[in-house]
Amino acid sequence: MLDEPQASMTGALSKSSGTLYVVGTPIGNLEDLSPRARELLCAVEIVAAEDTRRTRGLLSSIGAQPTVIAYHEHNEDLRAPQLLQRLRAGADVALVSDAGMPLVSDPGWTLVSAALADGIVVRSVPGPSAAFAALGISGLPTDRFVFEGFLPRRARQRAEHLRRLRGESRTMVFFESVHRLEDAMSALVAELGAERRATLARELTKLHESIYAGTLESLRRQLGGSIPLLGEFVIVVAGDSARGAPEDEEVRRIFALLSPELGAERAVASTAAITGASRNTVYRLTRLRD
Repeated sequence: MLDEPQASMTGALSKSSGTLYVVGTPIGNLEDLSPRARELLCAVEIVAAEDTRRTRGLLSSIGAQPTVIAYHEHNEDLRAPQLLQRLRAGADVALVSDAGMPLVSDPGWTLVSAALADGIVVRSVPGPSAAFAALGISGLPTDRFVFEGFLPRRARQRAEHLRRLRGESRTMVFFESVHRLEDAMSALVAELGAERRATLARELTKLHESIYAGTLESLRRQLGGSIPLLGEFVIVVAGDSARGAPEDEEVRRIFALLSPELGAERAVASTAAITGASRNTVYRLTRLRD
């Protein structure tokens, strides 16, 4: 085993058990593989990979030679018990996805859940995430957000899903394949409004990384023109500013009561302390920095 087992809340842990590592890998630039992830991938006995060809290329680039086992959405129910058996026998296993952090719109939940239930140590080796990378450079509010993953494939279900998000006040992050991007953007315009602010992040960390900001309609019109329909995309969409969550209204109410007596800056600090919201949230909701 790679290191000493940590304490587990799920039950007694046999000293002969291996450890399941959930390992983040680069989303594009191989230089983003952390030193810890590099060392671990060279040391584990088994790597469970969503795409074995892609993962073998990564492993070859760092000189790692573990046994690579295919683990994807179509064989997860079969592979999870097999890997659990290997973990019980003392093998250390690294779970990786095509790119980024496993389990974020990728398979792995079945294995992690079963390992924890069985008392196996599960550890995270954090790495890049396309969702967080896009959010951080979107220019949209980041203090509160929701990750929505991939939209439904069928038009009716996609529209129904987006309709339920019309009043969502948090920034929303979506993944979408290039082949469905035009349909997705048209649905976003139809259900959330043409003037809703959004950012498209294309080919993050790669040679042709590009960021496009504007309204949903302006971005939709650029698809296939100034926005090439090539590569991988993340869509970041502003929340509905016209319909804040109830807690947002409470922040505004308390700030309005305090500011005449305390002044704006002290009222921000006091509102944050009373409501538990961050100061950045108070600034945003009260538009002090507009």
